[in-house]
Amino acid sequence: MKKKLPENQIKKLLETLSVRFEKNKHRHKGIAWNEVEARLLSKPDKLWSLDQMEITGGEPDVIGYDKKEGVYVFCDCSAESPKGRRSLCYDTAALESRKEHKPKNSAMGMADEMGIQMLNEEQYLKLQETGHFDTKTSSWLMSPDNVRDLGGAIFGDFRFGRVFFYHNGAESYYAGRGFRGRLEV
Repeated sequence: MKKKLPENQIKKLLETLSVRFEKNKHRHKGIAWNEVEARLLSKPDKLWSLDQMEITGGEPDVIGYDKKEGVYVFCDCSAESPKGRRSLCYDTAALESRKEHKPKNSAMGMADEMGIQMLNEEQYLKLQETGHFDTKTSSWLMSPDNVRDLGGAIFGDFRFGRVFFYHNGAESYYAGRGFRGRLEV
């Protein structure tokens, strides 16, 4: 079953996205809003996912166009890791491994429910080229299999004028760590 927004919610979301798009033209040079909007209106399931990004505090915006795939790329552009997606361990396996004090969900699980992808290291670096994000928080990132197989997961943040990547046990969770999502439309 595809998830679809009611018309009034679609209108409100498109207005929000349009205003953000116009205010942050440096993120998407050479891309016209009317083309993005037309694509969005033809993809109601993507609108639902963008609405989930918005509701959880991600402030999604277009950060590029992938010519090879023919898709617009949206990413969470909130200054800090989205508030509605913090205090999450890395994935379902990590969540299930916790015996007590379990968080409400995992980052990977929530991303899947929202229909978005978590950023990997390369995508996180690309996002940081459009501004400085996670200067007080951090965001879980897609972790390489060899790290995850050993019980770990990686996260990124921006401190001291540069991006840092670091690791933690996948079952850990912190009030200042969430995740950023990416959606191709």
